[in-house]
Amino acid sequence: MPTTIKGPALFLAQFAGDAAPFNSLASITKWAGSLGYKGVQIPTWDGRLFDLEKAATSKTYCDEVKGICADAGVEVTELSTHLQGQLVAVHPAYDAQMDGFAPAKVHHNPKARQQWAVEQMKFGAKASRNLGLDASVTFSGSLAFPYLYPFPQRPAGLIEEAFEELGKRWKPILDAYDENGVDVGYEIHPSEDVFDGATFEMFLEAVGNHKRCAINYDPSHFLLQQMDYLAFIDIYHERIKAFHVKDAEFNPDGRQGVYSGYQSWINRAGRFRSLGDGQVDFGGIFSKLSQYGYDSWAVLEWECCLKHPEDGAAEGAPFIQSHIIRVTEKAFDDFAAGTTDKKLLRAMMGI
Repeated sequence: MPTTIKGPALFLAQFAGDAAPFNSLASITKWAGSLGYKGVQIPTWDGRLFDLEKAATSKTYCDEVKGICADAGVEVTELSTHLQGQLVAVHPAYDAQMDGFAPAKVHHNPKARQQWAVEQMKFGAKASRNLGLDASVTFSGSLAFPYLYPFPQRPAGLIEEAFEELGKRWKPILDAYDENGVDVGYEIHPSEDVFDGATFEMFLEAVGNHKRCAINYDPSHFLLQQMDYLAFIDIYHERIKAFHVKDAEFNPDGRQGVYSGYQSWINRAGRFRSLGDGQVDFGGIFSKLSQYGYDSWAVLEWECCLKHPEDGAAEGAPFIQSHIIRVTEKAFDDFAAGTTDKKLLRAMMGI
């Protein structure tokens, strides 16, 4: 049944920094609260804001985190393990780039880096439960993405083998989340093996249709792929457990299309924008999510190649608030309803 979405909330990853107020959980949550946000999504890899291992092992620490957020007028919406999830599966072509997502002790050692990532993901399950959260958000990682384009011709079975391996790596992690009663919302994102609906279905099959395998819905990635992001909700709404509110625009021309010619973000045909500056139909999205009973948070993920992040954050809270539909508790035509009369009902049908 229709449900009112919670929000607005803010993903803190793009705002964390070494200068106040962005360098501690206490100060950044007060800043977010002052802008009108009611929730924050915490990047678990950023030690300035959060200690994931401590959160997994200490309920007291988690209570302190919740208290810090409450003092700022916000609550924790989800924990993000995007970077650690990315490292669960890394194609060798990306080894050098991906090392930067992990501590120096596992650099140049893909096996150790993966083991570290799996441990981190399992910490995320326990930390989420200690915080009283029912969902988390992450990336799937990728083994097949370099073979995205079907030329040169892929050897038969390559993609199937990649997803079989991806499933083997993620199934124990999903089991750990299930033990803690937490859903894993995969952000469906190019560069991940799970980058659209078809690949999500392949991944879901690879993990045995695991009940904790869910979706972090972000329409910006679908617009840049020229997908029908509203129809996506119709198809997969039962698996959508988290929502990144992010805008984007796609302006193809005679020189660029979906792949955008290796250009910088500001020169790409497809690029992310601050809320309201792009082309995403958020009215349609909030309507569909409300219709299907999505009852969790609307979380701003700010990424824009033009606007200053603080301006994007300030504009984002009222934008999200204006799109949240307070669902009605009665039908608009209830005033015309009569009492139920079985004899009348049968007479109306001639029976």
